[in-house]
Amino acid sequence: MGSNAQNTEAQKPAHTPMMQQYLKIKAEHPNELVFYRMGDFYELFYDDAKKAAELMGITLTARGKSNGDPIPMAGIPFHSADSYLAKLVKFGESVAICEQVGDPATTKGPVERKVMRVVTPGTISDEALLEEHRDNILLAINHVDGRFGLSTLDIGSGRFQVFEVDSIEAVMSELQRLDPAEVLVHEELNNEEILARKGLRRRPPWEFELETAERLLTQQFNTKDLTGFGCADLTLAIAAAGCLLGYAKETQRTALPHIRSLIHERREDSVILDAATRRNLEIDTNLTGGEQFTLQWVLDKTKTAMGGRLLRRWLNRPLNNQQVLEQRQAAIKALLKDFQFEAFRESLKPVGDMERILARVALRSARPRDLSRLAQSLNVLPELQPQCTQLNAELISSLAVKAGEYPELTALLERAIIENPPVVIRDGGVIAEGYDAELDELRNISSNAGQFLVDLENQERERTGINTLKVGYNRVHGYYIEISRAQSDKAPVEYIRRQTLKNAERFITPELKTFEDKALSAKSRALSREKALYEELVETLNLQLAELQGTASALSELDVLANLAERADVLNLSQPSFCAEPGINIEQGRHLVVEQVLNEPFIPNDVNFNDQRRMLIVTGPNMGGKSTYMRQTAVIVLLAHIGSYVPAIAAQLSLVDQIFTRIGSSDDLAGGRSTFMVEMTETANILHNATDKSLVLMDEIGRGTSTFDGLSLAWASAVYLASKVKAYTLFATHYFELTALPEDYPQAHNIHLDATEHNDHIVFLHSIQEGPASKSYGLQVAKLAGIPDSVVAAAKTKLASLENAEPATISEKSANLAASVATDPVSPQQPDMFSAPHPAIGKLSDINPDDLSPREALELLYTLKNMTN
Repeated sequence: MGSNAQNTEAQKPAHTPMMQQYLKIKAEHPNELVFYRMGDFYELFYDDAKKAAELMGITLTARGKSNGDPIPMAGIPFHSADSYLAKLVKFGESVAICEQVGDPATTKGPVERKVMRVVTPGTISDEALLEEHRDNILLAINHVDGRFGLSTLDIGSGRFQVFEVDSIEAVMSELQRLDPAEVLVHEELNNEEILARKGLRRRPPWEFELETAERLLTQQFNTKDLTGFGCADLTLAIAAAGCLLGYAKETQRTALPHIRSLIHERREDSVILDAATRRNLEIDTNLTGGEQFTLQWVLDKTKTAMGGRLLRRWLNRPLNNQQVLEQRQAAIKALLKDFQFEAFRESLKPVGDMERILARVALRSARPRDLSRLAQSLNVLPELQPQCTQLNAELISSLAVKAGEYPELTALLERAIIENPPVVIRDGGVIAEGYDAELDELRNISSNAGQFLVDLENQERERTGINTLKVGYNRVHGYYIEISRAQSDKAPVEYIRRQTLKNAERFITPELKTFEDKALSAKSRALSREKALYEELVETLNLQLAELQGTASALSELDVLANLAERADVLNLSQPSFCAEPGINIEQGRHLVVEQVLNEPFIPNDVNFNDQRRMLIVTGPNMGGKSTYMRQTAVIVLLAHIGSYVPAIAAQLSLVDQIFTRIGSSDDLAGGRSTFMVEMTETANILHNATDKSLVLMDEIGRGTSTFDGLSLAWASAVYLASKVKAYTLFATHYFELTALPEDYPQAHNIHLDATEHNDHIVFLHSIQEGPASKSYGLQVAKLAGIPDSVVAAAKTKLASLENAEPATISEKSANLAASVATDPVSPQQPDMFSAPHPAIGKLSDINPDDLSPREALELLYTLKNMTN
């Protein structure tokens, strides 16, 4: 007997049928958290439950046992899933949404379930999960032999782009610009900086096959090939785009009709900003990672969410196409005339986030309020069109044509959707009364059931003369006519007995039975009819999807232009002009962000560059405004290259190709790099990539190492920029020796931030003056910072002895060293940071610094330093 029991126990399956179903689904989604629908809850099991409980702050419990062990379980109500999904997405997690697709009433065993979509950080389209003013980018990176193909998709707008770059530095710059929510990489990529990113997904090699990519893309766009998109030769980027599109289809489990083209984004069409420059200029993220006190923070007063996102894209990708920039300037000028931007902005107020609404329409996930907001948005167009025609601006006229009008579609949506619909279609109440006769009839039956029963009861009492007659309803027996036992023998012959009670009899009549059949099914039939009508509306919108996407694009650009006009008026900005002659001339320039937070007036300053004035060596005390002066120059140039007005009385400049900054430094602990290594890496990037059309900001080069090393490196970098690169360079330094550079390099000029002393206290004047600073005021600044007087006094004594002992300029030091080794060839020791071999440097007196590469110049200066040791 015991043996048979043991055999029976051994034959029991290790898991229940429901858990077997779950484990099969989980095996297909090993990298996602599986939300497994159980009635009104999504449940998670095993490791998924443990992780979700920790990340979402929900209770970890258990459901039954498998193999004798409790099954860890966590659950969330399905109707509040969005808030939990938002948390998980922010943590970089992906979630497979598994729904019940079978009918419990007709199913034996577990109800059939199926993963309906996979929510990942880069493929979300739900309004509740997205940041309103930031693009949500999915990025794929492909690479071969040091070249990289990149593709981006914003599934919330359908914007699909490809481009290629030839260095890891350029990849990092694009990662900084795009700030992708999710990154797909070839599994053989081994760059630590990229692999450290949140939301990274390694993908197998076959997902990056070119042939597969071309097939997927041509199917998506219904074209023979990709020639028409101007990117057929970008094979690495095309392969990345194929991986990206395949991933998007895999997660959405539906067609993606709003992805209609592939844009070749050419880096050469934009002003290139590397990662350090984006960080230092605080375009849309400040140095602490927030959004306050950034350029976007000051400029973004847009009326629509999609306008705010477009402005962010403009700021992060300034253009060097003069025609486009001047068209934008002309549009802003027209909007400023008679303050016409005010009417524009007022008209744009009701416009919803059409871009993302239309993406949800395309994905068949649009909610009732999406359609309601879309109707409000389209209703703006008739009012906006005459405003556009009144302006004499080519760009605004073309945007007005692109925006169009949709009177029939607008009327349809307004007639179909109630004014303030519920969030979801699930429970109905979305379609307006009078839109569909069949739906109205079904609703009337359901809503008027009570009155029908009252009328029937009065009618039957009067007809039969039975004063105890009542009409009622219960869930078990449905509708009935009840008569007391004493009067039940008076029931008419057509009454059919339904139920006998102790003190009463219940009957049904043909009329009541007909009503019952209608009433009991009316609610479900009305809901079913309403859902069908709603789906018809979504399909109707999809027929005009391309045109509607064009409208959304036009409205967002009009919003940005009106916003820039408003900012020009409020912030006292002026229209810059572009010229063919090389130069940057800014009169009374200001720093937009700094002046917003000052309690006193901002001191404006000029900037003057031309072909004979390429480098400005900026000296002056700490806190004197050198960094602000440099940053404001870069910000003014950047704003000019998005077509905006600028914070200056006047600005005239030639187009620049790149903006570089080397401002401030800190240890890169994650990358294992010291402050000095970060500084040298960024400097090397500038020296290798800047051109004579670039704007370069160099702040305190060399301060991360010893005085003489730092001085040598700063000198070598300045010489190379002045003599070889000839970029427009602002070179701020505390090494006073560098002020001698203009003696040998006429394109270099000295300027300084003014300051004065009063009663042994420093007064910052914040104004730019020609020539070098007379002193550094370091001790005065130290005193201002609260350094004890005794320490400042000791420092003064030491400073006096050092100034009496040291040669005045680097030129004197170099001359002394040159004299001592003029007849003695030197074979320098190569510093550790330079691993490539180089020829020995011969007689120092025979060397022309102009002939040295950046690396050779730095090595020479290290050699001089070693010789003096």
